[in-house]
Amino acid sequence: MATTPMIPPPGDGGALPPTMAAPPPPGTDMTSICFRDQLWLNTYPLDRNLVFDYFALSPFYDYSCNNEQLRIRAIHPLDISHLSKMTGTEFMLSEVLEPHLFIFRKQKRDGPEKVTPMLTYYVLDGSVYQAPQLCNVFASRVGRTLYHISKAFNTAASKLEKIGYVDAENESASSEPKAPKETINFKELKRVDHILASLQRKLPPAPPPPPFPEGYAPPTADGEKSSDAQQEQLATVDPIIDQGPSKRMKI
Repeated sequence: MATTPMIPPPGDGGALPPTMAAPPPPGTDMTSICFRDQLWLNTYPLDRNLVFDYFALSPFYDYSCNNEQLRIRAIHPLDISHLSKMTGTEFMLSEVLEPHLFIFRKQKRDGPEKVTPMLTYYVLDGSVYQAPQLCNVFASRVGRTLYHISKAFNTAASKLEKIGYVDAENESASSEPKAPKETINFKELKRVDHILASLQRKLPPAPPPPPFPEGYAPPTADGEKSSDAQQEQLATVDPIIDQGPSKRMKI
């Protein structure tokens, strides 16, 4: 089995290299960072036998775990036959989907069959991440949901205010007094006609028209037509254009 060089843990006769910072204390939230060593990935294959050595290079690794003690003794750090006989903090490879996904579970072992899960890490396509805790996921989802609900209520309230303003304008416009339409009372109309007819029956008949003076002949229909034709003919004759230049008045 091929292995990579191990970094001596602090406090066991060795010190971390100057370029490598000390890991954060247990329980620290490190979900905002990730680890990736492209040089290691170009040198070694990423499979279930070497993935723990790659994970041990990340800042998520705890050098006080039982797996590190097995590495010092040249035993595979994921050997469950040895880990089950130990107590303390350990890392277990829970799920594998070579070569893309590897999931590590950090847990506390109190006996061969008694373990308490603590944190979860995963290696996705060569990048190491810390999985968020379930309570943080719920808090983030609930916070995002409350934000969208509050935003929706604010939008609805602004639209309802506009609708209420338009309705108030319509009510004020409708409350203004309108000019009443004139209605016809047919009973009064018949009553007036009846009064006028009774007055016409009581009055004497109209006198005849006076006679025409002597020598006056009333116009007939033929005479009216001939006079109208003469007037139309005179209206169509232009005294300047139709009479010619010889008939124009000279000054």
